[in-house]
Amino acid sequence: MMGRLKSDQGQLFYAFRLGDAVPEDHMVPKIDAALDLSWLRSELAPHYSSMGRPSIDPELMIRMLVVGYAFAID
Repeated sequence: MMGRLKSDQGQLFYAFRLGDAVPEDHMVPKIDAALDLSWLRSELAPHYSSMGRPSIDPELMIRMLVVGYAFAID
């Protein structure tokens, strides 16, 4: 089952907004602004089962991979 990123959970785990802690001139906000993955969920939907535990949101997974590549994180 395809998972979905729930933006309302952020306040549950952090006492601050991560976006406020990252400077505007940092590379991550620039990547976020340039990377449009709105098409991804509909493209991958046929490959996910309708039952079972939800997966990690595929858009989040791709974003994590791009940031890891950009910062040479193994």
